[in-house]
Amino acid sequence: MIFSPLDQFEIKPLLTINNILTLSLTNYVIYLIIVVSLIYSVIYLLNKSYLGWNRWGVAVLAIYDTILNMVKSQIGNRGGYYFPLIFTIFNFILVANLISMIPYSFAISAQLVAIISLSLSLWLGNVIIGLNLHGWGFFALFVPSGTPLALVPVLVLIETLSYSSRAISLGLRLSANVLSGHLLMLILGSLIFNLMSTGIIGFIGGFLPMAGVIAIVILEFAISMIQAYVFTILLSGYIKDSIYLH
Repeated sequence: MIFSPLDQFEIKPLLTINNILTLSLTNYVIYLIIVVSLIYSVIYLLNKSYLGWNRWGVAVLAIYDTILNMVKSQIGNRGGYYFPLIFTIFNFILVANLISMIPYSFAISAQLVAIISLSLSLWLGNVIIGLNLHGWGFFALFVPSGTPLALVPVLVLIETLSYSSRAISLGLRLSANVLSGHLLMLILGSLIFNLMSTGIIGFIGGFLPMAGVIAIVILEFAISMIQAYVFTILLSGYIKDSIYLH
């Protein structure tokens, strides 16, 4: 059971079976299954003949065209190879962020270890793509063209640190935005609750800051969608660097 809004940031075992092996089903796994199930039900269970004929179909087509155009503009002609991956990641992050907006739910995107692990895996995939396409020439990415020979060691170190930081910054940006937004709503909501519990004057005075909290909640819904797009557009840019070395 969840007794506090802060519990949405804690991973807890919900079902533990002890025998020869120990199986622990956590709330993270439960919500992960819910997110994947919703993605399949919205996208893959829609009959293709109905796409464009109802609001769900129009929404799916709009998301599909938006991500496809973004991938083509970022990666170019080779973007079609990576579109299924980017489209899947966008839908996963979008659905996970929207589910986390439900009161007393679980915020998957706010789990630093899980999201940074995802970004690290994607970063390693970009390195493998670059090495597979260019071999040792991939390391030319860390030496800007026209660099004087005396500055090469310094610039290689800077470029290496900048490129390596992508492994953490990609997921940290998403997790920090979701976590800070949820904490802000929690703090303001608690203050309004305490204010309205003081008396009739506090109860009446609490309606004014409540309008601000409602505006922040609407803003958080927008941020949930924007962060999914930002994650995928940055990933597309990183893939472009691995393919074209610039």
